[in-house]
Amino acid sequence: MENLWKSILYLAAGRSRIIHVISQAAAISYDSLIISLVIAFVSAAVIAIQVSKQFLMSGAEAYIGGSIAIVMIREIAPGFVALAIGARAGTAISAEIANMQVTSQVDAIKTLKVDPVGFYFAPRILAAAITVPMVVMLAEFVGIIGGMLVSHATIGLHPSRYIHSVWLWLNARDVYISLFKAFIFGTLIALVCATQGYETKGGAKDVGESTTKAAVLSTVFMLIADFLINIVFYL
Repeated sequence: MENLWKSILYLAAGRSRIIHVISQAAAISYDSLIISLVIAFVSAAVIAIQVSKQFLMSGAEAYIGGSIAIVMIREIAPGFVALAIGARAGTAISAEIANMQVTSQVDAIKTLKVDPVGFYFAPRILAAAITVPMVVMLAEFVGIIGGMLVSHATIGLHPSRYIHSVWLWLNARDVYISLFKAFIFGTLIALVCATQGYETKGGAKDVGESTTKAAVLSTVFMLIADFLINIVFYL
């Protein structure tokens, strides 16, 4: 929390350059966009395969689109996208800062009277907090379309019936909560992974250990945050 507070103060003081934030946004979310969308599409396709025939046999095929949309928006898209970004970009953040730490680049920043926590953490946290929700929005759209295509291919469900079901079940509140989840997940990924990299001491072996620890801890913290958010908004 101390590192997060320092980063917020650094951003509030206007000391973080926009070019650094844009660069980190590209590294964190843009470079993870394709894999995130593929995961969303495949997840929705699997759900559609699992539920379509059961819904059809019970005469409830009109609910397929809404069911898939709710599952994608409430849980699958924000959760899976965050895990993908954490595995790809989060570990890269940890490894990059850890390398700077063991090669004394962080110490060099300190000699210039620059706060290393603010300098290294702030642009990464801001970039992740802004762009992860954007990726999640795209993933939700791709997932819903993927469910529609698979439902049509497996049981012949007409796209118009699928979309009608989505609109009936879709709630703006669920979308807002999913974006809030993505914001929290993005912040946690950048904060936890940067912290693990910053606390690295030693050599190349320790860089690898910090990267592994960052991946594990970011996943654990995201799952805990997901659990708490669901309790607050859905219990």
